Amino acid sequence: MSQFHETSNSNKDHTPNHDLVMKGRRLLDITGVKQVESFDNEEFLLETVMGFLSVRGQNLQMKNLDVDQGIVSIKGKIFDIVYLDENQSEKAKGFFSKLFR
Repeated sequence: MSQFHETSNSNKDHTPNHDLVMKGRRLLDITGVKQVESFDNEEFLLETVMGFLSVRGQNLQMKNLDVDQGIVSIKGKIFDIVYLDENQSEKAKGFFSKLFR
């Protein structure tokens, strides 16, 4: 475990912080958000410093958005939190861009 700690400390200078804090499955605070690609009451698609992140649930609402700090807070019933790889993120962006035309 100390080896992981050393690795994460050496990368700390190059990569901004990215954390997920869930409180009671009803509130999710996310740091390290570069951009909110799309959102509705069932899914949020966020670009983070660690890749694209999909948050799915029910009655989802953006409680807080701080673009300068890269912080997003989502409230609602959270079912699923998934990081998307490159192929999945392009599909997701394509799907949402068609929805919001």
